[in-house]
Amino acid sequence: MSFKKILITLLCVSILPLAVFCGGKKGDTIKIGAIFAITGPASFLGAPEEKTARMMVDEINKAGGIDGRNLELVIKDSAGSPEKAISFAKQLIEEEKVFAIIGPSTSGETMKIKSICEEGKTILISCAAAEVIVNPVSKYVFKVAQNDSDAAQMICDVMKKKGITGIGLVSSNDGYGAAGKDQMEKVAARNGIKVLINEVYDKKDTDLSGVLTKVKAMNVQAVVNWSIVPAQSIIPKNMKQLNMTMPLFQSSGFGNIKYAKEAGAAGEGIIFPCGRLLIAAALPDKNPQKAVLMKYKKDYESKYNEDASTFGGHAYDSILVLAEAIKKSGADREKARDALENLTNVPGIAGVFNFSARDHLGLDIKAFEMLTVKDGKFVPYEQK
Repeated sequence: MSFKKILITLLCVSILPLAVFCGGKKGDTIKIGAIFAITGPASFLGAPEEKTARMMVDEINKAGGIDGRNLELVIKDSAGSPEKAISFAKQLIEEEKVFAIIGPSTSGETMKIKSICEEGKTILISCAAAEVIVNPVSKYVFKVAQNDSDAAQMICDVMKKKGITGIGLVSSNDGYGAAGKDQMEKVAARNGIKVLINEVYDKKDTDLSGVLTKVKAMNVQAVVNWSIVPAQSIIPKNMKQLNMTMPLFQSSGFGNIKYAKEAGAAGEGIIFPCGRLLIAAALPDKNPQKAVLMKYKKDYESKYNEDASTFGGHAYDSILVLAEAIKKSGADREKARDALENLTNVPGIAGVFNFSARDHLGLDIKAFEMLTVKDGKFVPYEQK
């Protein structure tokens, strides 16, 4: 075998999880739109998503594309603004005539463009977590981030084992915070846990000591914060300053090590539900996600010299399932939508996807693990 053939073979093997063809015929490109919060307060989500999407598409194209067709990314930076997301979604559908859109990064943006994609009969694969994105199901709208209701249940399971019955709930005034607050209230009530105080703060706040002073006065046994903005690092710092020693639970939006690093010593002991990327090396070899997780982590960190995050993983999963659907259906949007809806047993970063006509997420609560911060790192949470 010549060196060139060996090189091509290795390249094909390296992207085996995508199951794309190598060396296919040349043809038209498949244009994919992407809306990410690359800048602004949600850039911890959007920046790794943008980098991951570029890395994935480059890798697919270098290996010959999908059935010989290269992918072309058209990326828009919404800066987390729902208004910009609306404008970009219209541009991508009406002017760029994209095959599908991946993103946006946040739930608030996604909810604003759902109807636009639905009316434009354009596949949308959101990277956001709010369950309302896919419940009720819309024909063209999918998502790859685990449900916030499952995250809330994971938190309540830990609380019950700790004997916690009264909590303080704080959340940001954006789409993600509002959806998570709603789910946490419902799930806590269902689990016999009382929300003794419920405070919503501005997503741009840089000091939350006033909010937490009110929470402290209610003698809560634990605090739950639901946000994706940098407040996730401010909350633990302010709690430490106020000598609030009760457990702090965060949502799955805490799954970027940058938040823990910014929180510093105050972030030690934070408990939160998240996917398995952050503990990939500790997984048993038989875990169906481990090979995908380890490859993504290695590829991303060697290319960008920064830690991989679950948010970049959502972009990975978006392109993964879209590529799988196109492989099965060809570059026909309606057939690809149908194929996507019927994908099963696809190991990704967030979990093993099993879509159906009634489930446009394809993940359940088993996609989560409970993690904590120990010595500045994410590690599996062990119930005491």
